[in-house]
Amino acid sequence: MPELKPWQKTWQQVRRLAGQLPKPPAPKIPAALRAPAKLKTWQLTAGAATVGLAVAAGAVAAAGPWDSSGQRTAERDWAASQEAGGGTDHGGRTSGRAPAAAPSAPSVLRGLGAPVGSAHGGSAPAPDGKALAGVLDPLLKDKALGPERSAVVIDAGTGRRVYGKGGGDALTPASTTKIATAVAALTSAGADHRITTKTVIEPDSKDVVLVGGGDPTLTARKDGPYSGSAASLRELAEDTARALKDRGTDKVNLSYDTSLYTGEQQHPIGPNENLTLVSALMADEGRLDDSSSGPAPRSGDPAGDAAKKFAELLEEQGIETGADAGAKGKKDGREPGPSKASDRAESLAKVESAPLSALVERMLTHSDNDIAEALARQTALASKEPVSFDGADKAINAQLKKAQLPLKGTKFADGSGLDRADRSSAELLSALLARAADPAHPELRSVVTGLPVAGFTGTLVDRYPKDSPGTGVVRAKTGTLTGVNTLAGTVVDTDGRLLVFAFMTTGTTDPKAAQGALDRMASAVATCGCR
Repeated sequence: MPELKPWQKTWQQVRRLAGQLPKPPAPKIPAALRAPAKLKTWQLTAGAATVGLAVAAGAVAAAGPWDSSGQRTAERDWAASQEAGGGTDHGGRTSGRAPAAAPSAPSVLRGLGAPVGSAHGGSAPAPDGKALAGVLDPLLKDKALGPERSAVVIDAGTGRRVYGKGGGDALTPASTTKIATAVAALTSAGADHRITTKTVIEPDSKDVVLVGGGDPTLTARKDGPYSGSAASLRELAEDTARALKDRGTDKVNLSYDTSLYTGEQQHPIGPNENLTLVSALMADEGRLDDSSSGPAPRSGDPAGDAAKKFAELLEEQGIETGADAGAKGKKDGREPGPSKASDRAESLAKVESAPLSALVERMLTHSDNDIAEALARQTALASKEPVSFDGADKAINAQLKKAQLPLKGTKFADGSGLDRADRSSAELLSALLARAADPAHPELRSVVTGLPVAGFTGTLVDRYPKDSPGTGVVRAKTGTLTGVNTLAGTVVDTDGRLLVFAFMTTGTTDPKAAQGALDRMASAVATCGCR
């Protein structure tokens, strides 16, 4: 076996420690915590901060999607799987080894478990604003960044801004819009809310309706990264068939109902491999390949395709399906067409999505546009606004206004950030993340835990090389459109202090150079130790 590199040894130590952490309140810290010599700063931070995880395990375990040791299961599974997709909640497959923490998990979790108003990292000092400016100001002047640029850094322990340049300017946020969508959805609908897809039957008839509830993660697949956690169209077919047979029925007229959503289905960017039509009914995000994230060919009729697949699954269960001769949009005698379930329809079966907290993590890790648009509409539903692009804009604004967040100049033309009409400020993005990191708001915790880990998961998997000081320590949501580059997330600096940042720029001409410049800024915050 080849000799392990220092960073690989650190992973082993973190794994061993995680495996030995008992349930709160009295964990022991093994000698394996000692880091090998000549480690880089980020490696020392990741290893030493595990002490904080053990100390804070009891406080953190009850706040957010944690397991009994205080670690998030998804992060533990990532380290075991070594796969770019993340852990359980992010769709990765485990290798069967004992799970351990992702690189930045212990230090971030320690900060999240600190009492309100305390310094995250115990006695760690907050960075000095002038010293931090001395580090960030030159980087913000990088020619790779566009003519409009802004930056904000907040000390998560106190909520105090320690750095700001143009922080109130409303710029195009691109996919960092998803942070606002996540906070609004979790605030309005709740972290435990699940999206229901159901079947109903009209009274005194054989008219069965598949009713979409807005779950883009509904899956028709037997296998896949999310087959064990997402709502299953196959399970719904099995349960529906069982209910029909209990009624003595083995032949039905099948249709589908997408009336929950109003307004345009087509996103303003038009047909695009980055998302399918925004519909209340779809299976596997309307993907026409076997992918679960990223761009892919999309169905032009996701609801119709989902209903057709459902009909096939019902027939596999011994239920013959047809289409009501009067159904609007009927394609032929066997394919279901659109309809609307009446208020008198009786329930047959239902399946539920993973909780919103898990959907938020999946959305942020992979920058999933379909989930983002669905969460925006769940926000509109909870806020009693029209379930459309315009209604979602009003609902997200209303929820963030209730939270007294800085909204000057903001616009949420969509929930995903694909629309260039979106506007946000670095001040808002950093405030959203600071609120999510506040232990007083455990319902928002998945906004932080869902952020990609630099060099390891999601959209940051290829952005940070192994020898970068930000690798494994920076956790951030990316945002990229032509000429637009944003980065917003958290870091734990060399003093163990949890900081929140948001960097925005527009008018860039070289996306890779702009991304590199933003990544260097985040790494600089992580390594500054500015006092």
